[in-house]
Amino acid sequence: MTREELWEKNYAAVWQFVQQNHRGPSRHHKEEFRLLNWMKYNRKILNQKQMEPVRKEKFQKLQELIHSFHRVNQYM
Repeated sequence: MTREELWEKNYAAVWQFVQQNHRGPSRHHKEEFRLLNWMKYNRKILNQKQMEPVRKEKFQKLQELIHSFHRVNQYM
């Protein structure tokens, strides 16, 4: 399996997790550590501006999906 295929597999796994659970992976659940570490590593690469443009676009869409499930405080 090439690195590109592995990245796509992990991307699909995180996307499916977010669709099912309506949240991003959490550090409080051991079964989610692998997904969380993948997200953290890719966020680090994105912030260092070292991510390939195709991956960058897909990863940003994933971050937007996760952010869409965040709740807003109704009293603010």
